[in-house]
Amino acid sequence: MSAENTLPDSLTELLRSTGAALRVFDMGRRISKLPLERFRRIEDSQLPYPTPFQHQAWLALLIWNPKKRDENAVWFLRLPLDEQGLIAPAARDDLLKRLIQNVINSQNGQLDEDALKDNPYSFTPEQSRMAAFHALAAREMKSPASAHYERAQAWFKGQLPLEQWQSLAYQGLADFIVRLDQENNAAALCQRLPEMPAAVLETLCPLLENTQPAGALQQALLDLLQPALDADNSNRVAALCRALSNIADESAKQRWVLSVLESPHARQPEVITVIATRCESALLEPKVLSAFLEQLAHGEAGQTGFSRILAELMFMPVHRALILQAFRNPERSSALSQAIGEMFGQTFEAPPRH
Repeated sequence: MSAENTLPDSLTELLRSTGAALRVFDMGRRISKLPLERFRRIEDSQLPYPTPFQHQAWLALLIWNPKKRDENAVWFLRLPLDEQGLIAPAARDDLLKRLIQNVINSQNGQLDEDALKDNPYSFTPEQSRMAAFHALAAREMKSPASAHYERAQAWFKGQLPLEQWQSLAYQGLADFIVRLDQENNAAALCQRLPEMPAAVLETLCPLLENTQPAGALQQALLDLLQPALDADNSNRVAALCRALSNIADESAKQRWVLSVLESPHARQPEVITVIATRCESALLEPKVLSAFLEQLAHGEAGQTGFSRILAELMFMPVHRALILQAFRNPERSSALSQAIGEMFGQTFEAPPRH
């Protein structure tokens, strides 16, 4: 690795040169597997990062020895993106140099967690997301679930009293959610949902955003959403929005997002932020986007929230084009017009129609 012309020019090439196997996960808006071939093209700046978050690519690289699958390491990396959503080549090259140097300097010469020592591109996920990642990674590696899984499963299946929910470990809940398609777990969850304590439901919902709830579970969650919209509990609404955010049926997603946007809850920062960061695909529908922009302009998050949330959405090219088009709507409210002016300066003029 010492000769300049033999240095790997990408993370995948670096790992391939050591014989390590690799799986890549997106850790930004939600946790999901990123196909290796797509990641290679993203690394080479041939494709924009599909789900940018805070103008960065948030990644988890699961690395292991193919001959010893239990010998694995995880790198959590965040890389800046340019205006086109491409990984900045200078940052990628700097990361590679740091990794290679740390491997050279290490005692064992391995690509383990120590290779990220003092690395400005590394990050540590918060505890709940770490649990969700470990659950997904264990399943991907065909490893057993944690020791907490069986107790969580027993509680969901009614084999433990409802009031024993406080004895459940978060890792056990994460393992259960990532295995909803096994051992009738999804059916057990559907049966438990109506009687589930609020604390458990609001803990489960961020885990559910990393899955695609099937039809029965989707309906069970929707059955909880309407009563939440009728009640004075925006935290519950925000939680259910996260749980439903990754459903595959886009028209159904647009309908329930619109119902949330037509409620007073949409003016609460926790609700409008979830819609912006987890349900962004629903905003591709102009009617939904229009309702979103109006609630954002009138919302409790104020001008700061309006500007920050839109700056995040407008980093994605398709959303940017649709938002700029919506800004031209002559029927927009004076509050929205004022918020747009504050964000871009009073001299802002939307581009003319083509």
